[in-house]
Amino acid sequence: MTRITFEIMQSTIEQALLNAGMAAKPAALCAQIHTETSCDGIPSHGLNRVARFVDYLQKGWVDAHAVPERVKSLSVMEVWDGQRGAGITNAVLAVDRATELAREHGMGLVAMRNTTHWMRGGTYGWRAAEQGMAAICWTNTESCMPAWGGKNTRLGNNPFVMAVPGKQGPLVLDMAMSQYSYGKLQVTRLQGEQLPYPGGFDQQGNLTRDPAPIEQSMRILPTGFWKGSGMAILLDAMAALLSGGSCTAEIDAIQQGSCTGASQIFMVFDPAQLSGKAFTEQLAETIQQYVNGSAVAEGFSSVTWPGQRQKATRERNRSEGIPVDEGVWREVQQLAAGG
Repeated sequence: MTRITFEIMQSTIEQALLNAGMAAKPAALCAQIHTETSCDGIPSHGLNRVARFVDYLQKGWVDAHAVPERVKSLSVMEVWDGQRGAGITNAVLAVDRATELAREHGMGLVAMRNTTHWMRGGTYGWRAAEQGMAAICWTNTESCMPAWGGKNTRLGNNPFVMAVPGKQGPLVLDMAMSQYSYGKLQVTRLQGEQLPYPGGFDQQGNLTRDPAPIEQSMRILPTGFWKGSGMAILLDAMAALLSGGSCTAEIDAIQQGSCTGASQIFMVFDPAQLSGKAFTEQLAETIQQYVNGSAVAEGFSSVTWPGQRQKATRERNRSEGIPVDEGVWREVQQLAAGG
């Protein structure tokens, strides 16, 4: 597998987005986030998403020139309309605004409606935690997962993010309500590998670790079976309720690609005004050391806390270059060249 430097990947993605009609500032921010995501070892929502994002820009499903609008302010909470703009720039605005509210009030909540795919949800947990904040964020999506007991898609996989700052690195959980995201299925298939655990059903209803039949059937497995199904439903309901935006059923009616018209929530908390910075740092360190001190189970080499492996992967890829699928990289290079 080819490795590309961070700077070359970022500049190539940026040029592809400029060619697709984005202005310089949002193109630079989106390119940075896509590259950081691949650098952290999640190409499914980094480099591998660029071609689809460009396609959405060209189709007008994402408005390259949209300006988000604040439509309601309620003390510690604000509601914004993303105007179908780029999901990354809308989400960065939202988490940064929620951080400003948290610095003022101890906590802040921004609900963003009518937005588009935010790419890697963990980006916004990391962004808050690196500013010393704790965060809870989530998004709804179009239906891409059956409800427990169903065969056809009725639920979004509705990624959910939590972050707590720490001196050794933040605790950051970034999880879909499906056992594996479609991006993970794609990466695994491109690498010619099987999933570590069953990820869904084939068209005959057989549970399988082979990603290709799951992609074809769209019968991805909810995390925790009925529990993940139920949580996906409530995350959808709360995102739409708090933002006054669309729920999954209404996003489906639009039928304009992944997450077009999504509703998203960004909750940020300032530990300095709550339990205190020292308490928070000690809490994170205690949890991290306790988890790392686990007896290692058969078939595993270590026990890690959420965010620990991404931090190590980031450092390695910054030094050695970011691994890319050569076919995906060529496609992005062609987009950057104007092809």
